[in-house]
Amino acid sequence: MATEIIMPKLGLTMTEGTVYEWVKNEGDEVKKGDIVAAINSEKLTADVDAPVDGILIKILVHEGEDAKCKDPIGYIGAAGEKVGEGGAVEQVPVESKEEVDNAEQFEEAQAKQSILAKQGNSDKERVFVTPLARKIAAEKGLDYHQIIGTGGNGRVTRRDVENYVPTARPVETSSVASAKAGAGLTGMRQVIAQRMMSSLRNTAQVTLQLKADITKLMSFRKELKQKVNQPLVDGQLSLTTLVTKAAILALKDTPEMNAWYHDGLYEKVTDVNIGMAVAVDNGLVVPVVKSADSMTLTELGRSLNSVITDAREGTLESSAYSGGTFTISNLGKSGVEYFTPVINQPEIGILGVGTLLKELALNDDGKAIQLLKLPLSLTFDHQIIDGAPAADFLAEIVSYLEDPYMLVL
Repeated sequence: MATEIIMPKLGLTMTEGTVYEWVKNEGDEVKKGDIVAAINSEKLTADVDAPVDGILIKILVHEGEDAKCKDPIGYIGAAGEKVGEGGAVEQVPVESKEEVDNAEQFEEAQAKQSILAKQGNSDKERVFVTPLARKIAAEKGLDYHQIIGTGGNGRVTRRDVENYVPTARPVETSSVASAKAGAGLTGMRQVIAQRMMSSLRNTAQVTLQLKADITKLMSFRKELKQKVNQPLVDGQLSLTTLVTKAAILALKDTPEMNAWYHDGLYEKVTDVNIGMAVAVDNGLVVPVVKSADSMTLTELGRSLNSVITDAREGTLESSAYSGGTFTISNLGKSGVEYFTPVINQPEIGILGVGTLLKELALNDDGKAIQLLKLPLSLTFDHQIIDGAPAADFLAEIVSYLEDPYMLVL
C-alpha cells in the first residue's frame, strides 16, 4: 500500500508550505530517512524525509506549488503501484526496463513536439510551467515559452529554466516581480525577506534602548568560577545565559509580554519559550528553548548551547524552530552597540544585545572608576504594549542584571 509524503507543519502560524525542490524524481528508489524534497514555510526552508522504503511513485505537488499542512505532496510505494485521482492506489503489471524506456522516450518526444507546435503557432498560447520555473524565468529575464519542458506533460521545470541557454535577446525582468518581497532571492534568503516584510507590515514596532551596568555581574561571574570546584563547561555563566535568565525573570514579572498576537488574536502564554537568533551560512534561524522558565542556570546554559550548535550544523529538528514567546538577538561580537531588531511574529517583543562597553564614572569619593555597560534594545508591538509598560519591562531586565544574585535565587 502506498504511503503519503506529508507537507509538515513547522510552526504555530504555518498553514501551508511551498515545495521548493524535489530532490528525488518519480520512479526513483528511496530509503526511509532519505531527503526527497525541500519545502519553504513562512519562516524557513526544511527538508522532507521519506517515511518508508520504496519507490517515489507519484509527485502530487510540483516545484513552486503550495500545499496545506498535513496534506500529501507525494506517494511512496512498491514497483508497479500507481496513484489515481483522490489518492486511490492500483496495482499494474510491471513492465520490463526496455518497455519503460521506450514508453518514456515516446512520451517525452510527444511532449516536446506539443510544446514546439504551440510555440510555432503563438507565443501567447498556454505552456505548462511550474510557478517556481515561471518565477525564476522572470528573474532571469527569460521567456519560458521558448524553453522545452522535460516534466510531466512537457511541463517546464526549475531545472529546465536553469539549464536553458537563450539564443535571442532575453526579455527584461518583470518590474512587478522585482517589487515583491524576496524577488530575486531564493531559498532561505527569500523566506527571511518575506518574513521580515510581513512583520513590519503587520505590527507597530517601536524600539527602546537602555544600558545595564553589569560591573557587579562580571565580578559575580569571576567569583563563582573561583569558588566552584568543577569546570563550568555548560555555559551556565556565559553572558548570553545570564542575559537570557534576566529576560526570563522579567517576562514572568510582566506576563503581557510573554504572548502571541496573530490574525487579530492576543494570547498570553504560560511557559516562557526563548528564541535565540542564530546566524548560519545561508541566513538566519531562531531555535527555541521550550519552558526555559523552569530551568536552572546550568540547564539553561546547556540547552542554549545545544540548540545554537545544532542550528548552525543544520541538525536541529524542525519542531525546535517554533513555539517561541520571546526572542533574543545578540550582535555583541560584531561590535554593535544599539540596533533595531525585528519582531519574530507571532511574538510581540524581541531583545537586542549589544557589545560590552567600558565607561569611566566618578564614585562617591569623586574618584574615577571603570564601569562595564551592556547596551540593550527592546523592540515591541505598540498595538499590544504601550510605551510605559514596555519601558518598565526593559528596566526589569536591567535591574536583574545589576543585581546578579537575583539570577540564581
